[in-house]
Amino acid sequence: MNEVVIFGTGEIAVLADFYLTHDSSRRVAAFTVDAAFMKQRTYLDKPVVSFEELAASYPPDTYDLFVAVSYGKLNGTRTAKASAARAMGYHLVSYVSSRATVFPDLTHGDNCFILENNVIQPYVKIGNNVTLWSGNHIGHHSTIKDNVFMASHVVVSGGVTVGEASFVGVNVTLRDHVSIGDHCVLGAGALVLENLPPGSVLAPRGTEISRVPSSRLRRI
Repeated sequence: MNEVVIFGTGEIAVLADFYLTHDSSRRVAAFTVDAAFMKQRTYLDKPVVSFEELAASYPPDTYDLFVAVSYGKLNGTRTAKASAARAMGYHLVSYVSSRATVFPDLTHGDNCFILENNVIQPYVKIGNNVTLWSGNHIGHHSTIKDNVFMASHVVVSGGVTVGEASFVGVNVTLRDHVSIGDHCVLGAGALVLENLPPGSVLAPRGTEISRVPSSRLRRI
């Protein structure tokens, strides 16, 4: 089994290194970033090489790649780097936590990052380059399309479709059989009861701060 090079040196790359090292059969060999963003030659005691020169030191026939990038530019940065790595001939690995609840029929694409305490019911299909942060419920017969980022504690009811390159924030609830269009942004706490067209943005307001300061509260 090939060793893995991680694209990125941010917090998600740190987590990817941790999870792959401690909860998979893979070994992380190095990190890579674009040459313009190289600030150091080592990271977490492993070499850092420029992406432009990666194939010379870590060729795609003997190393695999994982793109550890967040949802910036509505998943555009992660999507572009995954596409560039595939074009260079790299196989993109996926990580599914041993602490996630999954069933043998689960299908998912490459460069997926599925963390602990996700409950993924039968007949779910997950595309390429999908991140499911910890603690989500993905209901039966649902489809998560390519390049989606889903934060924590999202409830996806049965038969839901989440469109490509969408962002689903913390504590979002999707009722059964709704369809979310491509490139949607669902802010924290959104409740979705009907289909959303592509490019929709749901941005629920946060709880307002009381005018009464805590020092004046009589009981708490």
